Amino acid sequence: MPVTTSKVQTVLQTNLPLPVIGRGKVRDIYAVGDDKLLIVTTDRLSAFDVVLPNPIPNKGRVLTQISIFWFNFFKDLLPHHLITGDVRAMGFDKSFLERFGAELEGRSMLVHRANPLSIECVVRGYITGSGWNDYKATQAVCGHKLPTGLKQCEKLQEPIFTPATKEAAGHDINIDFETAVQREGRDVAEQVRGLSIEIYKRGAAYAETRGILIADTKFEFGLRGGKVILIDEVLTPDSSRFWPQDQYETGRDQPSYDKQIVRNYLLTLGWNKQPPAPSLTPEVIEKTSKAYQDVYERLTGKPLDGAV
Repeated sequence: MPVTTSKVQTVLQTNLPLPVIGRGKVRDIYAVGDDKLLIVTTDRLSAFDVVLPNPIPNKGRVLTQISIFWFNFFKDLLPHHLITGDVRAMGFDKSFLERFGAELEGRSMLVHRANPLSIECVVRGYITGSGWNDYKATQAVCGHKLPTGLKQCEKLQEPIFTPATKEAAGHDINIDFETAVQREGRDVAEQVRGLSIEIYKRGAAYAETRGILIADTKFEFGLRGGKVILIDEVLTPDSSRFWPQDQYETGRDQPSYDKQIVRNYLLTLGWNKQPPAPSLTPEVIEKTSKAYQDVYERLTGKPLDGAV
């Protein structure tokens, strides 16, 4: 019998008998021994840096399965932290699997531990979001001087690397490349800049064959054994802007496969973007859940396993 979203949320937040490393807006992270982590992606959704009261059914499974898809897609380009997404192959005993296997299946990854970098590696292929705001004010984005006359959401001649800090509270702060060098050292900063742009280019080229434009995205990297590896999530609707290719038009906001559906709804309410967040309507929840599943099915060409 499928597990309801509310039960998944309750069980994963209260009863998993593993040491808790951290709980983010969306992911819960547990220690598995000294050198592995269990990353569980819940159905929680945040907007404007506030977690909303309503979970989005299947969202956690979509984010996990898309990341697994991309980790495999890029495995020949660079190492990553994924060990397995199959709960039965994670080494847990029979009792643990009987209690939690159904809830964890499809929404969890066993990964190698790594030391995360202090920067987020953002790549922009189109001028939108905060990049568009910066461009209108300065004709530049994170130190990249751009041509005059660009339209909103216009594709850039080449993707640009625009790193950001990781802030414990509030919005991350855009920085230029030299600031990234100061934080991580030139060798590591140059490595992740090159890798970020290459991953974005390959991912965006593939997504276009599936009718999706990836406007921008952010990657996380870590160090394991002194080597840079890809960690966290990869090219998901939460870490990227995904646009339907057949509806793309410059000079305006684009329809979106990501949580922009929720942001747009919240903007109609006059909410001050401070906790507590307002509840979502059933219609917005259903539309958002469908958008997440749609992007998974478009990218992979198969239905989402374990959808509830």
